Amino acid sequence: MDRNKHIWEGWTIGNFIDELEPILDMIMSNRSHVKPFTNKQGLRGWVKDNQPYYKQHIPEVSNYFINKYLNK
Repeated sequence: MDRNKHIWEGWTIGNFIDELEPILDMIMSNRSHVKPFTNKQGLRGWVKDNQPYYKQHIPEVSNYFINKYLNK
């Protein structure tokens, strides 16, 4: 994965990952009001809806989190 790949107005894949990772770490460690995700579809939808500014699916971003949290 190329974390430096430009997605939208200066935002890279790495920027989106860096923005969402602390929040998802809290969710997936059960330290949030949101229940941890147990399937790819739910996690993928959450990632898309919570990306700053850009609300379209970015496969590299959602796949990063799927691999980190669900494919252990």
